[in-house]
Amino acid sequence: MFPLHAEDTITVKAVSLQDAGKLVTATKAPSLTASDGAGLLTTLPGFNQIRNGGSNGDPVMRGMFGSRLNILADGGNLQGGCGSRMDAPTSYISPNSFDLLEVVKGPQTVLWGPMASAGTLLFERLPEHFTQPAIKGDISLLHGSYGRSDQAISLVAGSQAGWLRADANRSQAKDYKAGDGSVVPSLWRKWNAGVTLGWTPTDNDLVELSVNGGDGEARYAGRGMDGAKFLRKSVALKIEKNDVSEHIRKLSWRSYYNSTDHVMDNFSLRQPPMMKMSSQVGSVVYGSRFSMEWEQDNTLLTSGFDAQLNQHRKKQPQGWQADAETRQLGLFTEWQQSLDDDNKIVVGGRVDNIYANDLRPTREGRRQSWLPGTFARYEHRFPDTHVMAWSGVGYTERFPDYWELFSGKAGSQSFQRLKNEKTLQWDTGVEYRSESIDYWLSAWVNKVNDYILFDYSTPVSQATNVEAWTLGGEAGVGWRFAPNWKFAGSVAYTRGENLSQHRPLPQLPPLDGKVELTYATDKWNTTLSWRAVAAQTRVAQDQGNVTGRDHGYSPGFSVVSLSANYHFTNNLELGVGIDNILNKQYSEHLNGAGNKQFGFSSNQRIPEPGRSGWINIGYKF
Repeated sequence: MFPLHAEDTITVKAVSLQDAGKLVTATKAPSLTASDGAGLLTTLPGFNQIRNGGSNGDPVMRGMFGSRLNILADGGNLQGGCGSRMDAPTSYISPNSFDLLEVVKGPQTVLWGPMASAGTLLFERLPEHFTQPAIKGDISLLHGSYGRSDQAISLVAGSQAGWLRADANRSQAKDYKAGDGSVVPSLWRKWNAGVTLGWTPTDNDLVELSVNGGDGEARYAGRGMDGAKFLRKSVALKIEKNDVSEHIRKLSWRSYYNSTDHVMDNFSLRQPPMMKMSSQVGSVVYGSRFSMEWEQDNTLLTSGFDAQLNQHRKKQPQGWQADAETRQLGLFTEWQQSLDDDNKIVVGGRVDNIYANDLRPTREGRRQSWLPGTFARYEHRFPDTHVMAWSGVGYTERFPDYWELFSGKAGSQSFQRLKNEKTLQWDTGVEYRSESIDYWLSAWVNKVNDYILFDYSTPVSQATNVEAWTLGGEAGVGWRFAPNWKFAGSVAYTRGENLSQHRPLPQLPPLDGKVELTYATDKWNTTLSWRAVAAQTRVAQDQGNVTGRDHGYSPGFSVVSLSANYHFTNNLELGVGIDNILNKQYSEHLNGAGNKQFGFSSNQRIPEPGRSGWINIGYKF
C-alpha cells in the first residue's frame, strides 16, 4: 500500500464562498450520502427540489427551475427523456462519482454555455498529480433505516506520466415511513461506474478520457408511473495545454457524448392495474467546447466557442425515432481586469444561435433565435480587513427547452407560440473571513419578460408567457466562539410576482433556515442541527411548471437532526446520525401531487421521512 501524499488530496469540509458569490463544496461527505445530484444541492442555501418521494427530485435554485439552471457534469450537458421530467438531469448524477461541485449564482458567467438566469452548476472531477508511482483510493459503506444501503469505491493508480482512475457506487433504499407511520412509496436502486485515463506528457499538458455509465429504478408516490430504467452512457475527452507562450496561459478543448435511455411503466414497481402502460424515451447529446486564456500584466481574457446537438427520442417498434432536435452554437468572451490589489472588474458577453426542429408526425416546423447574453461585475476587497464585496448586472435570453416546446403539458402549438424568456438581474454580496468568524450575504432582484408559466386551472394545461419579477437572498455565518465549539447558520428567501395576472409566481420555496452547533476535537466531532421552514402563503393555485404546481398554502415545520464522526486514524472514519429525531410529520412546499393508486389525493403533498438513522464508514489509503 502506497502512502497518500498531501499534494494528491483535496479536502473541503464545508461550503466555501469564493470570488463574487462562487460557491464550492465537496460532493463526498461522511454524512448520509445523497442518492443523486438534486439531493446534494438541497444541502446548500438557496436550493430546493420538487419532491417525488425518495429520490430523483427536480432541483430548484432561487425559485428557478429546469433550463434556468445550467447543469454540467465533466463539462458536458446531460438531458433526460420523460416529458414530465421524471428523470431530471440530476437523476443521472451520482455525487460520489465526482470531487467538487461549483456553483455560480445568477447570470454571472458566459464560459459554460448559454447563460442561465438562476445559475451554473459544475460537477467536476479533479485532475490527479503524482510525484512518484503510487496507488490511492477511498472506500465508503453506508447502512441506514428503511433499507438504505450504499457502497462506493474510488481507486487511482498513477505516476508522473499519468493516471488511471476507477469509480463505482451503488445505492438502494426501500419505501420509507413518514412521521405518522404511513408508508410512502419511494424505493430506489441505482448504480454508477466509470473509468478515467489521464496522460501528462509534460508538466504543462493534459489529455483526459473518461467513460461512464449507470442504471437504476425508482418508485414514485406522486406519479402515475414509475421509473423502471435510468440507463446512462457518457464519454468525455479533455485536452489542455498550459503556458503556451508569454501571454497565452491556457488552451482547452472538451468534447463529450451523453445518452439516456429511460423506461416508465405502471406495473414493474407497483401493483399492476387493469390497464398496463409503458413508454421508453431518452436523449442523445453531443457537445464540444474550445477556450483560450490570454494574460498580460493584470488582464485575463478568456475566449472561445461551444456547440451542442441534442436529440430527444422515443422507442418505437422499428427502433429509436427522434421526435425533437435542438442545435446550439455559441461564441463567448470573458475579461477580468485587476485595477489594483483590491479592485477588479469582470465583463463577459456571448451570443448563441439556437435552432429547434420539430420531428413529430405533426411537424409544427422549425424555429431559430440569436440569443445575446452579457454581464458586468465589480469586486472590491477592503484594505486591512477581511471583507470582500461585489455587485454585478447580467442579462440573458433563454430559448424554451424541450419540456416547454414539446411536452403535452405545454399545450398545443407551444412550439410556435412561446416566446424566448428575457432576464435582467442584479446580484450583490459581501463576504468576511477571520480566524474566529466568517459570514457571507448575497442578494438579487430580477425582471423577467416573457416568463414561461404552466397553467393547470383548465382541463387542458398549457404554457404561456407572462411578465414577472423575483427577488431574494441567502446569508450564512460561522462562529468559533470557544475552543472546539462552532456555531453555523444559514437562511434563504425568495419572493416573486406575476405582473401580468397580479398574483404571486408559483412554485417558490418559503423562508428556509438552518442552524448547527458543532463540538470538534482532533479525533471526533458531533453536530446538532435544526432546520426551520416558514409557512408558504404566497401561492398561485394550479399554476407551476412542467413538473409541479401549487397545491395551496403549506404549513411551516422544523426538524432536528444529530450526527457524529470519529477518526480512528487519519485514514479511517466512522459517521453516525439520526435525522428527524422528533419524528415530525411534514411535507416540503415544492412537491409532487400524490397518486391515487397509492391512496393519496391528487392535491396531497408527499410527506417526508420520519425518524431515520444511519451509519457510514470511510477508509482512505
